[in-house]
Amino acid sequence: MNSEVIDQLKTQLGANGLPYAIPIHPNLVHLTLGLFILGIAFDIIGVLFFLQKPIFKFLAISATRSNFFDAGWYNILASAIITFFTVAAGFYEMMLAEPSAGIKSAWGLQAMETMLWHGVGGVFLLALIVGMTIWRGFQRYIWRKDDNQQVQWTYLLSGLFIMLLMYVHGTLGAHLAAEFGVHNTADMLLRLGKNPNVLLN
Repeated sequence: MNSEVIDQLKTQLGANGLPYAIPIHPNLVHLTLGLFILGIAFDIIGVLFFLQKPIFKFLAISATRSNFFDAGWYNILASAIITFFTVAAGFYEMMLAEPSAGIKSAWGLQAMETMLWHGVGGVFLLALIVGMTIWRGFQRYIWRKDDNQQVQWTYLLSGLFIMLLMYVHGTLGAHLAAEFGVHNTADMLLRLGKNPNVLLN
């Protein structure tokens, strides 16, 4: 996309610097996170089912180990699919971003550095999530399809490590919105010298 098209888009932007009222990327991010975390959590419950079986029985909850593994698989698969849209929306919104200049984040990074790390990190996390989904699919349908424990411990530990990376990556995204005012409606209005308390009520 050349600079003329981007300049043309910028003439149609709202107070948040986007052609729509609510940023799409942050909402899809939470969907990606939720689905991935649930996928790993359900698989952990499935692996540790023997410890929880008496509790389910006491509470009269009819749950089987395979139910949790099914939920783990479908959540991780949905996470991989939605993350393509999450990353695409992120890059689109990043092209329209005009972060505050001369400010450093709590991590000592400037706006463009933060945006660069967040963009590269998003692609890297997409690759990791897709890789985890493929790994999970091989376990479900080929390697361990006849086993009671459908997932490997190395898979679960890798999932927990990716959650840690998601936390770091998400913090960079939070810095962009909170500290640099990227697509933050109130911040944009303040920069224009307008009172957000009046305009946003």
